[in-house]
Amino acid sequence: MPILPFIIGVAVLFIVLKILSMPMKIIIKFLINAVVGGVVIYVLNLLGVGLVLNWITALIVGFLGIPGVIIVAILQFVFHLL
Repeated sequence: MPILPFIIGVAVLFIVLKILSMPMKIIIKFLINAVVGGVVIYVLNLLGVGLVLNWITALIVGFLGIPGVIIVAILQFVFHLL
């Protein structure tokens, strides 16, 4: 029996159980942040700002919401100039 899939399965189960044990208020806050941040990035891309959306930026925006969008925009602007 391969050990790596077993370890990954246990880790995923642990994460899911931790999320389910969190208060619902925190889970709803994360969901609202993710939706609002995603909508803001989508609207900014429609307006031609051109923020790159990949898994790293999606995680930052998902956890932080609008402040995450601002951080991603600043970082992309700074690293684009370098």
